[in-house]
Amino acid sequence: MSFDYDLLVIGTGSGGSATAKQAASYGKRVAIAEQETIGGTCVNRGCIPKKFIVYAADFALQNQVAFNYGWDNVGGTFNWSRLIKAVQKQVEKRNNSYKQQFQKAGIELLKGKATFIDSHTVEIGDRTFTADKIVIAVGGHPNKPDLPGIEYAITSREMFQLPQLPKRLAIIGGGYIGVEFSSMMNAFGVEVTLMDNDKLILSGFDNDIRSGVQTGLIERKIKFLPKTTAEEIKKTSQGLQLVLSSDSKITVDTVLFATGRSPNTEDLGLEKAGVETSDKGAVVVDDYSRTTQSNIFAVGDCTSRIPLTPVARAEGKAVANTLFGEVTKLDYNYIPSAVFARPEAATVGMSETKAREKFGDEIQIHRTEFEPLFESMTERNDQVMMKIVTDSKSCILGAHMVGENAADIIQSLAVAIKKGITKQELDATISIHPTTGEEFLMLEN
Repeated sequence: MSFDYDLLVIGTGSGGSATAKQAASYGKRVAIAEQETIGGTCVNRGCIPKKFIVYAADFALQNQVAFNYGWDNVGGTFNWSRLIKAVQKQVEKRNNSYKQQFQKAGIELLKGKATFIDSHTVEIGDRTFTADKIVIAVGGHPNKPDLPGIEYAITSREMFQLPQLPKRLAIIGGGYIGVEFSSMMNAFGVEVTLMDNDKLILSGFDNDIRSGVQTGLIERKIKFLPKTTAEEIKKTSQGLQLVLSSDSKITVDTVLFATGRSPNTEDLGLEKAGVETSDKGAVVVDDYSRTTQSNIFAVGDCTSRIPLTPVARAEGKAVANTLFGEVTKLDYNYIPSAVFARPEAATVGMSETKAREKFGDEIQIHRTEFEPLFESMTERNDQVMMKIVTDSKSCILGAHMVGENAADIIQSLAVAIKKGITKQELDATISIHPTTGEEFLMLEN
């Protein structure tokens, strides 16, 4: 049978773009479909714009302590709308870069929503396209719970479109999205209330990271409500009133729900293509990202694996290599991740809890907590936490950090850990002084 394309990718986010470009490098006929803005969540309403706002917030935090370093008259006023316009320009720049990369690679861009007609055919607008292989890379969307007044709340998607900063912000959800936005908005002078249905934020992270970041947020005057969520939102003359599960009420200007994400798999016609999904809508895949239909694959956040941009990219490249080059199976061990809050946190490998579940009392914990050099000149009480978990043979199972530059430090350490470095080999490495990162090379039991 003759097809229009060797490969058709649905979604131009990190996973879809990586799949298409890698497949095109093999000289294949490739098309990629997109119903929204090119680049997906990461580029348009996730990682990239969020990090720009983190940078902007850091200026405010640095200004707060500049006097301690001899600076007078530091400060000024902050213009939220100007920042957002500048961020949008950067986003558009990256949108155009994606288009240029597609054109250079000979990838045809198909604009519109793609819906399956059968396992080899999709409909986009009033046209149909066929492909030998198809990759689903449609990403996910923020959840909004079904509760009275939910229409008054926003999600992370709308945070980047706020016309002005609220004076009072309530954030429901203590995952990395809620935590990061609470940190950023607090730095801009917004009165932030963060609530989570657990006693500690950042579920799934090592407990020392969870408590370390939570303590840091509270030190910055962010109000944290544990074991709490919103049950109703009422619009009043004073603002938005939240009725909480704790039988209390608070009034704010903006309510942000950051309670997880769901796959964008509805209305794709997956049943017509023989592609199965889980109860939560995630595409079911095997170790090679193949769905229940042999010629259709899925990568990124529309599956139930690790929802991180670098993981989606790696999955996309692995699929293209498997289809048109050498069969590639992705290794999901020792994938680093970070929380770009202040304090920053990062992790790679097993948490202490997971390590104990697998190895019992054989594990060893090497941990330190200290005041970083920069903070010693200020009146703040920020602490750095570093922790390494090892097995009985001194092999490193996990590394965790809370503190400035945690993401960059853990990123570099992750390479060594993935290669099997031991605690003794880490100890034998000569450090750069004075740095925060050198403390990882001097951890004691």
